[in-house]
Amino acid sequence: MAVPAELAPARERPVVVVVEDDPSYLQALVRTLQRETPNVDLVTAATGVDALLEIGRVAPDLVMLDYRLPDLNAVQVVERLLDTSKRLTCAVMVVTAGMPAQAETELRRVGVGNIVNKADGMAVIVEAMQQALRARKVA
Repeated sequence: MAVPAELAPARERPVVVVVEDDPSYLQALVRTLQRETPNVDLVTAATGVDALLEIGRVAPDLVMLDYRLPDLNAVQVVERLLDTSKRLTCAVMVVTAGMPAQAETELRRVGVGNIVNKADGMAVIVEAMQQALRARKVA
């Protein structure tokens, strides 16, 4: 369960939860994000369940979510985030190397506004993250 906003400590920097099950890609992505966006705090997770726990713990401004995870896919993670008892309001972007044809429709249905292909490169991912944070007015 998320910490109620009125009880959470004020923070100066946006928090992004990065969810990726490929350790090499996760390491490269985190290094790139740290270099390109040093004003953002990053929290990592390698599975959907771990992501949900971290999201509840840190109440991030943005979740950067791989589509294919070992336990849940991105749609399943986002559906769990939408549970009104969680009171979570973070933005979600999906970063993927590929997904089933109907997945984009499902992701849009559950409110994911930004889907980025890993093949587009790190610069595109960084820019998409920065845009998502600007849209939330925390970057």
